[in-house]
Amino acid sequence: MVVNKSKAAFRTIAEVAEELGVGTHVLRFWETKFPQLKPMKRNGGRRYYRPDDVEILKCIKNLLYVKRLTIAGAQKEIRSSGIKALVGEAIQDDFFAEETNEHTLLDQAVAELHEIRDALQETLDK
Repeated sequence: MVVNKSKAAFRTIAEVAEELGVGTHVLRFWETKFPQLKPMKRNGGRRYYRPDDVEILKCIKNLLYVKRLTIAGAQKEIRSSGIKALVGEAIQDDFFAEETNEHTLLDQAVAELHEIRDALQETLDK
């Protein structure tokens, strides 16, 4: 069932799945593989997709189904080109502000974990 909503309206996982022609389980799986996807979660874990999320999903579907890339290939394409370049001007600039901060924190955490790993390896080697 297609509901006529404003382009700015949030959509449920079922609405997005129907629009894209994929199953809801596929969208949940893509969320685990593509950190750019961050739908809002409400009571009981219900997902609500922003318009930008839908655009990102369309891009991912294009990479996987039209360009026939693997998940790893699509991830690499998104990392190398950037999601904004692939999706175009439809994405709001402030949508990625939080992601940039998260990547900085993630990079710091990874660096610290590498240091801990190296220190533990030195201890084991003695």
